[in-house]
Amino acid sequence: MQKYKKSTYLCIMKRILFGISIIIGIGFGPRLYSQVLTDSNYSTLVSSITLYRSGIDQERPTMLLGSNDRLLLRFDWLDEEPTTFRYTFRHCDAEWQADEMEPYEYLQGFEEGIIDQYDPSINTLQHYYNYHQYLPTDGTTLQISGNYLLIVRLDDNPDSIVFTRRIQVTENLINGGNEVVRPTSGMRIMQDQEVNVWLAEKPDLEFGTYLPFTFSPTYLKVVLQQNGRTDNMRQLPFSGYCGGQLCYRWKDENCYAGGNPFRYFDISNMHATMYNVLRVEEYGGELFGMLRPEEDRSGKPYIGHEGLNGGMKVNVWDRNDPNTEADYIWVNFSLPMARPMLNGSIHVVGELTQWQLDSHSEMEWNQQYKAYTKRLLLKQGYYAYQLLFKPYGEQQGLTATLEGDHVETPNTYHLYVYYRFPGDRYDRLLLVR
Repeated sequence: MQKYKKSTYLCIMKRILFGISIIIGIGFGPRLYSQVLTDSNYSTLVSSITLYRSGIDQERPTMLLGSNDRLLLRFDWLDEEPTTFRYTFRHCDAEWQADEMEPYEYLQGFEEGIIDQYDPSINTLQHYYNYHQYLPTDGTTLQISGNYLLIVRLDDNPDSIVFTRRIQVTENLINGGNEVVRPTSGMRIMQDQEVNVWLAEKPDLEFGTYLPFTFSPTYLKVVLQQNGRTDNMRQLPFSGYCGGQLCYRWKDENCYAGGNPFRYFDISNMHATMYNVLRVEEYGGELFGMLRPEEDRSGKPYIGHEGLNGGMKVNVWDRNDPNTEADYIWVNFSLPMARPMLNGSIHVVGELTQWQLDSHSEMEWNQQYKAYTKRLLLKQGYYAYQLLFKPYGEQQGLTATLEGDHVETPNTYHLYVYYRFPGDRYDRLLLVR
C-alpha cells in the first residue's frame, strides 16, 4: 500500500511538471519561424528517445528521396496510464529554421499521424510504456529533400509539444567525402583536426544528361558536423578547384578541436557493477547509481579507445527485451574541484542530453562536497558523453578545459551539402556523408 501511495504521488507531481511544460510549449508554434530548431525534450514524462534508420542501429535519421527508407522512432512514457500522440513534419532551411514551405508542398498524403503503438514495461520499478512508430507511414510521403523537424504532441492537446527530432532527406546527386588530417598551419597542430572536403559530379551520368542543378560553389552550402554536436556545426568556405573537384580546405573553419575519446559507463547489469559504475542501490522504490568521480583530463596524455562517440544504447544483461524490461536508474555524476569556475558552466553532453548545452545538461556546484554534480534519470544501457565547458555569453562548448584536445582522437565528421538556386524556395539536400 505504501509503495502504491508513493507511485501515485510521483505520478501527480510529474503531471504537474508536465502541465508547466505544456504552458511553456503553447507559444512554441509561432517561434518556429525565428529560432534554430534542435532535438529537444519538453516533458519530464518522456525519456529514452531514439530515432534511427529502420534496421540499422545507431544510424542517423536520414532517408534517400524517393526510396523505401523508413525511420524507427522509440520513446518511453513514464506514467501509470498510456496516452496517444500526434506527429507532424516541418520543413526547414539549411540553418534549421522553419522555411516558408506549406505542408502540401513537401508532404503527400496525411499531414498528421498517430502514435498509439506501445508495450508496457515488465517487472520494473519505474513503470512506463514503450512507444514505437515507423516513419513515414504508408499514407505519407516526403516529396522534397532537405531538413525536416519531427514534432510530437499530445493527441488531446495539440498545443503541447512533447519533443522534437531532426530528420534529413537527401537526393545523393553528387559525390563527396572528407579527410581528417593534421592541421597544415597554426600553433595547435597537436590538438586540432583539419577536415578537408571535396565534391564532384557523379561520373556514371551519361554525357548530356540534364542535371536539375548547377554544380557551382555559388549555390552550394557545405556544412560539417563533429559527432552529434550542434553547437560547433559550421559552413565551410570554398577554397578552389582541384582536379575538376570543388575543394573546401586550408581554412580556419576546417579546423576543429580534437577533444578526447568520450567518457562512458555501463548500467546494463543490476547484479554487478560495470564499467565506471561504483554501485547501484534501491532506495524508496527507485534505483540510484553512483559513477566513479570524473577527472580533469586536460593535462593528461592521450589514451585512445573506440566508442559510440557520444551515443547511447539501451541494453540489459539478464532479460530478453531491453525496450520493455530495462529499468530506470538515477545516475549521479560528480567532478571534484577545489573551487567553482566563475566564467562559465560545465555540461554533460551526448545523446543522453540531446547534445544540448542547456539547464538539463548543466552540472551544479556543490559547496559541501567541493564538486560539480549532476543527476540524470536514464534507462539501463551503455552511454558515452563528454564534459564541455561553456563560457558565459558563448554558444559553443570547449573540450580543452576538461577533456583536453588531441589530433589522434577518433571523431566522426558528417558532411551535408545543400543547394539553392536564385528563385528557389527551399534548400535542397544533395549529399549526406
